Amino acid sequence: MKKTGFLIAALRHLKPIKYISNTQLALVFTAVAVMFTANACSPNGPSSELVSTDNSAIKQQPQAAAEIADNIKNSYARLAAERTDVCPKLVQEDIGGRVIERPNEVLVNDYCDYYLYLRRGQHLSVDVNHRQIEALLTVPIFHDFANGDYEVLSSYDKHVIRLAYDGATYKPKNLSYDVVIEVTNK
Repeated sequence: MKKTGFLIAALRHLKPIKYISNTQLALVFTAVAVMFTANACSPNGPSSELVSTDNSAIKQQPQAAAEIADNIKNSYARLAAERTDVCPKLVQEDIGGRVIERPNEVLVNDYCDYYLYLRRGQHLSVDVNHRQIEALLTVPIFHDFANGDYEVLSSYDKHVIRLAYDGATYKPKNLSYDVVIEVTNK
């Protein structure tokens, strides 16, 4: 604050001049820049008052960012579920129903992910009508549905079912298939 007061006092004693030389102008700008730099770098400056010593806010930021990113993916997947050729898709079972049928789906890329939220104790099975498409559970653990259904052992939010092309030749540009996802409470 003393430095700023000194600068104001120095400016009051200047006489009005019609023409200022480039040297005088450079000196004034340099003095102002030095004053702002000194205030910004001083340990008692205003920036040190804004620094928080609470580390919990710092730890929560990456978690909040991950939740926001997951919500954005789910929003996109919810909209994609209305189309047959867009992936990933968020699929939901009807109330009282246990079977999710997706007829005439189109595999445009090498795989398509289906998001599903399950509870502990539920069983999940996936059946695809095309022999060149394999059904895998990739999240929370890896499971091949060719080996049977999957039992949800622990509470986990999102389960990701991946339908991937597993043919001997190149995948056709638009591969049509039907998928049936069954969720049962045993």
